[in-house]
Amino acid sequence: MKLEWIKSSYSTSSGPDCVEVAAAPGTILVRDSKDPDGPRLALTPTTWTAFLPYATASRR
Repeated sequence: MKLEWIKSSYSTSSGPDCVEVAAAPGTILVRDSKDPDGPRLALTPTTWTAFLPYATASRR
């Protein structure tokens, strides 16, 4: 299965905070876009949904 990675709108080519996410069956994957073959964080959809308010809090 080929994953479709989506880069955060806050990620830049020169910034240190480059995050990408991809949806797989039953899992949301998160990785550092500067290290695409590196480790990935795997979250359940429920955990991802609970995490989102914390991730978007700095955008307000």
